[in-house]
Amino acid sequence: MTLPGYLRAQPGGVLLSIKVQPRAAVNEVGAPLGDELRVKVTAPPADNAANEALLRLLAEQLDCPRRQVELVRGQTSRHKVVKLRGIAVGTVLTRLAPETL
Repeated sequence: MTLPGYLRAQPGGVLLSIKVQPRAAVNEVGAPLGDELRVKVTAPPADNAANEALLRLLAEQLDCPRRQVELVRGQTSRHKVVKLRGIAVGTVLTRLAPETL
């Protein structure tokens, strides 16, 4: 199976490359943009609010506990890498697929 550019499987989980748009009108996971998944959050990019909103949104979309979703790179950037612990690649593809959003 060929994975999209924004998704990388690794032992114990999956890495997602994401481009975040803070201060959006709605919280939503959008379509891929190149090798990144576009995600919009209503929170501002101050005091870690946008990062927390991103992680909560992903946990909600994937129907998993928030503790399984971890920001591993991009703390102060719009370009982020998120690790999804204990979640199968197929689950991520199914629940974050653009045609189902």
